[in-house]
Amino acid sequence: MSVTTDAQKRVDDTGTGRSSAGEKRTVRLPAAPVAAQQARREVVSDLLVRDLPASVVEEAEAVVGELVANAVRHAKPLADGSVRVHWKVKNGVVEVEVSDGGGPTVPRPARPTVWGPSGRGLRIVRSIAHEWGVLEDANGRTVWASIGGPSRRRSP
Repeated sequence: MSVTTDAQKRVDDTGTGRSSAGEKRTVRLPAAPVAAQQARREVVSDLLVRDLPASVVEEAEAVVGELVANAVRHAKPLADGSVRVHWKVKNGVVEVEVSDGGGPTVPRPARPTVWGPSGRGLRIVRSIAHEWGVLEDANGRTVWASIGGPSRRRSP
């Protein structure tokens, strides 16, 4: 697992280990079932340091877990065999992105079923996130969500 931080030098120089507001974080995780748990742990750890409301941290944890699980289950990994989890915080709003190598279908909430063993992930994301969307590019797909308020972007 590799973690990159836009303000890594500043955090290391201060020795506080605290993230600054607006800082972006990125984690690349192997495209394996354990990735969802690892992503949740990384995001929660970072958001707790930022003193965000517990409800926002819990919602971000649920959303990132669902997005990573969907990427691992339904899409190809990125070229390096990973899924990329990126998040940033601005004015108390958390935006998370999960990028993968794309898949055969466009992510969308499944129809509700009483007995279906799966298919609830994006319905959960839709119910928690203020906004969410899907971006396609030549390298794959990114599913993003905004928690705690509106995003600075709009889904296409």
